[in-house]
Amino acid sequence: MDGADIKEIVKEKYGQAALRGKSGSCCGTADASGSGCDPITSNLYDATQMQQVPGEALQASLGCGNPTALAKLNPGEVVLDLGSGGGIDVLLSAKRVGPTGKAYGLDMTDEMLALANENKRKAGAENVEFLRGEIEHIPLPDNSVDVIISNCVINLSADKDQVLREAFRVLKPGGRLAVSDVVTRGEVDAQIRQNVLLWVGCVAGALEENEYRDKLASAGFEQVEIEPTRIYRVEDAREFLTEKGLDVDALASQVDGKFMSAFVRATKAKSTKKTDACCAPTCCQ
Repeated sequence: MDGADIKEIVKEKYGQAALRGKSGSCCGTADASGSGCDPITSNLYDATQMQQVPGEALQASLGCGNPTALAKLNPGEVVLDLGSGGGIDVLLSAKRVGPTGKAYGLDMTDEMLALANENKRKAGAENVEFLRGEIEHIPLPDNSVDVIISNCVINLSADKDQVLREAFRVLKPGGRLAVSDVVTRGEVDAQIRQNVLLWVGCVAGALEENEYRDKLASAGFEQVEIEPTRIYRVEDAREFLTEKGLDVDALASQVDGKFMSAFVRATKAKSTKKTDACCAPTCCQ
């Protein structure tokens, strides 16, 4: 699939989830027993957090992690959520940065934006703003954001290098990237990788963890850390893979422990590094 095809599939999936107002899994196929994609999307938020947001925001969440629980957010900071969906992570972030801070959500799906704004109204959140746009082209000025969060959306982009360059651009010097995302570990057979990633995120696109590190560094980020938060086992995906006609037991070693949700941290340097070409005695101090 090319980038345009991926984008349309993502819009369709997320639009459907918004219209349903609830989704037990990333693909919307989990039943009461928790099959389908449920091991990825379930039990991400604690009881206190669930009480702080409208139920529709929680039900429309398609994430694989909880960046608001792992990211350090301070009163007065500006936070941007890439691919904000129904707004759960934006609303939770807004409470943590307080009335002197600001929480932006960016999404390209009209249905999700409508749901997010309705959830904003229900929550009475005055320091929240939802923006329409693509994460490859963030509609905010340079050096305007303290923290960027995202909940398993970057893996869906067909141009992750552009996403990370844009994230770096809008972050203030010293700003932090703190996102949840799906990553893979080590080499995996192409067919198996495609099917497992379809199970994990509806659209195959997760980066191998070392490739993720390299792309972050290329975009200019420093202090890159990738911390697994949920490691998926072959049993989690057994039903889905069996339906695809794959011999799960035969490919267990290719799946078990090689796909995971992870918390990805990185920072933008506080200042531009000095060069040796000083124009005055003080410029290299």
